[in-house]
Amino acid sequence: MLSRESAGHTLQATALVHEAYMKLAQQDRSILQNDSHALALAAIAMRRILVDHARTKHREKRGGGAQPQSLDTSVTLAGVDPAFDAVDLLSLDAALESLAQAHPRHAKVIELKFFGGLTNAQAALVLEVSLSTVENLWREARELMLALLK
Repeated sequence: MLSRESAGHTLQATALVHEAYMKLAQQDRSILQNDSHALALAAIAMRRILVDHARTKHREKRGGGAQPQSLDTSVTLAGVDPAFDAVDLLSLDAALESLAQAHPRHAKVIELKFFGGLTNAQAALVLEVSLSTVENLWREARELMLALLK
Protein backbone atom coordinates (compact mmCIF):
# COMPACT_ATOMS: atom_id res chain seq x y z
CA MET A 1 0.00 0.00 0.00
CA LEU A 2 2.72 2.43 0.96
CA SER A 3 4.57 2.01 -2.33
CA ARG A 4 1.64 3.69 -4.08
CA GLU A 5 1.58 6.68 -1.72
CA SER A 6 2.71 10.16 -2.64
CA ALA A 7 6.39 11.03 -2.38
CA GLY A 8 5.71 13.29 0.63
CA HIS A 9 4.20 10.52 2.72
CA THR A 10 6.09 10.57 6.00
CA LEU A 11 5.90 6.88 6.88
CA GLN A 12 7.99 4.74 4.58
CA ALA A 13 7.41 1.02 4.05
CA THR A 14 10.74 0.11 5.62
CA ALA A 15 9.89 2.16 8.72
CA LEU A 16 6.52 0.43 8.95
CA VAL A 17 8.10 -3.03 8.73
CA HIS A 18 10.76 -2.02 11.27
CA GLU A 19 8.14 -0.74 13.73
CA ALA A 20 6.05 -3.89 13.28
CA TYR A 21 9.14 -6.06 13.80
CA MET A 22 10.02 -4.16 16.97
CA LYS A 23 6.52 -4.71 18.35
CA LEU A 24 6.60 -8.40 17.48
CA ALA A 25 10.13 -8.87 18.83
CA GLN A 26 8.91 -7.71 22.24
CA GLN A 27 6.28 -10.46 22.33
CA ASP A 28 6.77 -13.78 24.02
CA ARG A 29 7.76 -16.13 21.19
CA SER A 30 5.92 -19.03 22.78
CA ILE A 31 2.58 -17.43 21.77
CA LEU A 32 3.43 -17.85 18.09
CA GLN A 33 1.73 -20.99 16.88
CA ASN A 34 3.08 -21.01 13.32
CA ASP A 35 4.11 -18.77 10.41
CA SER A 36 0.49 -17.94 9.59
CA HIS A 37 -0.09 -16.77 13.13
CA ALA A 38 3.01 -14.57 12.90
CA LEU A 39 1.63 -13.02 9.67
CA ALA A 40 -1.68 -12.30 11.38
CA LEU A 41 0.08 -10.62 14.31
CA ALA A 42 2.17 -8.59 11.86
CA ALA A 43 -0.99 -7.42 10.08
CA ILE A 44 -2.47 -6.30 13.40
CA ALA A 45 0.75 -4.49 14.34
CA MET A 46 0.92 -2.72 10.97
CA ARG A 47 -2.71 -1.65 11.24
CA ARG A 48 -2.10 -0.13 14.66
CA ILE A 49 1.05 1.66 13.49
CA LEU A 50 -0.64 3.09 10.39
CA VAL A 51 -3.71 4.23 12.33
CA ASP A 52 -1.57 5.81 15.08
CA HIS A 53 0.49 7.57 12.41
CA ALA A 54 -2.65 8.87 10.68
CA ARG A 55 -4.08 10.12 13.97
CA THR A 56 -0.83 11.92 14.78
CA LYS A 57 -0.72 13.57 11.34
CA HIS A 58 -4.37 14.58 11.71
CA ARG A 59 -3.69 16.21 15.10
CA GLU A 60 -0.64 18.06 13.78
CA LYS A 61 -2.57 19.48 10.83
CA ARG A 62 -5.51 20.72 12.91
CA GLY A 63 -3.69 23.09 15.23
CA GLY A 64 -1.60 26.18 15.59
CA GLY A 65 -2.41 28.43 12.64
CA ALA A 66 -1.17 25.93 10.11
CA GLN A 67 -2.20 26.45 6.51
CA PRO A 68 -5.02 24.15 5.42
CA GLN A 69 -3.71 21.06 3.67
CA SER A 70 -5.19 17.87 2.40
CA LEU A 71 -4.57 14.98 4.73
CA ASP A 72 -2.12 12.31 3.64
CA THR A 73 -4.04 9.76 5.68
CA SER A 74 -5.73 8.27 2.65
CA VAL A 75 -4.47 4.87 1.69
CA THR A 76 -4.53 3.57 -1.83
CA LEU A 77 -6.00 0.11 -1.67
CA ALA A 78 -6.35 -0.46 -5.40
CA GLY A 79 -4.14 -3.52 -5.21
CA VAL A 80 -6.59 -5.08 -2.76
CA ASP A 81 -9.89 -3.92 -4.23
CA PRO A 82 -10.68 -1.13 -6.74
CA ALA A 83 -13.79 -0.16 -4.73
CA PHE A 84 -11.45 1.16 -2.03
CA ASP A 85 -9.11 3.17 -4.29
CA ALA A 86 -8.59 6.03 -1.85
CA VAL A 87 -9.98 5.43 1.61
CA ASP A 88 -9.21 7.62 4.57
CA LEU A 89 -7.31 5.40 6.98
CA LEU A 90 -9.10 6.73 10.05
CA SER A 91 -12.50 6.11 8.41
CA LEU A 92 -11.38 2.63 7.42
CA ASP A 93 -10.27 1.89 10.98
CA ALA A 94 -13.55 3.17 12.47
CA ALA A 95 -15.58 1.11 9.98
CA LEU A 96 -13.42 -1.93 10.69
CA GLU A 97 -13.99 -1.54 14.44
CA SER A 98 -17.76 -1.37 13.85
CA LEU A 99 -17.62 -4.40 11.59
CA ALA A 100 -15.58 -6.35 14.16
CA GLN A 101 -18.34 -5.89 16.74
CA ALA A 102 -20.96 -7.57 14.56
CA HIS A 103 -18.84 -9.77 12.27
CA PRO A 104 -15.39 -10.54 13.74
CA ARG A 105 -14.38 -13.06 11.05
CA HIS A 106 -15.25 -10.60 8.27
CA ALA A 107 -13.19 -7.91 9.97
CA LYS A 108 -10.25 -10.30 10.35
CA VAL A 109 -10.29 -11.07 6.61
CA ILE A 110 -10.19 -7.36 5.80
CA GLU A 111 -7.39 -6.78 8.30
CA LEU A 112 -5.32 -9.62 6.86
CA LYS A 113 -5.80 -8.47 3.26
CA PHE A 114 -5.44 -4.69 3.75
CA PHE A 115 -2.86 -4.45 6.47
CA GLY A 116 -1.09 -7.77 6.13
CA GLY A 117 -1.15 -7.92 2.34
CA LEU A 118 -2.20 -11.57 2.46
CA THR A 119 -3.88 -13.34 -0.41
CA ASN A 120 -7.11 -15.26 0.06
CA ALA A 121 -5.15 -18.51 0.25
CA GLN A 122 -2.82 -17.13 2.92
CA ALA A 123 -5.76 -15.72 4.88
CA ALA A 124 -7.39 -19.16 4.74
CA LEU A 125 -4.26 -20.66 6.33
CA VAL A 126 -4.19 -18.01 9.05
CA LEU A 127 -7.88 -18.38 9.85
CA GLU A 128 -7.72 -22.18 9.48
CA VAL A 129 -10.68 -22.26 7.09
CA SER A 130 -11.09 -23.22 3.46
CA LEU A 131 -10.26 -20.92 0.57
CA SER A 132 -13.93 -20.79 -0.45
CA THR A 133 -14.87 -19.68 3.08
CA VAL A 134 -12.38 -16.79 2.88
CA GLU A 135 -13.67 -15.85 -0.56
CA ASN A 136 -17.23 -15.80 0.79
CA LEU A 137 -16.19 -13.83 3.88
CA TRP A 138 -14.29 -11.36 1.69
CA ARG A 139 -17.27 -10.85 -0.64
CA GLU A 140 -19.60 -10.23 2.32
CA ALA A 141 -17.07 -8.11 4.22
CA ARG A 142 -16.46 -5.94 1.16
CA GLU A 143 -20.19 -5.15 0.89
CA LEU A 144 -20.49 -4.48 4.62
CA MET A 145 -17.45 -2.17 4.60
CA LEU A 146 -18.66 -0.25 1.56
CA ALA A 147 -21.96 0.35 3.37
CA LEU A 148 -20.15 1.49 6.51
CA LEU A 149 -17.85 3.84 4.59
CA LYS A 150 -20.69 5.65 2.78
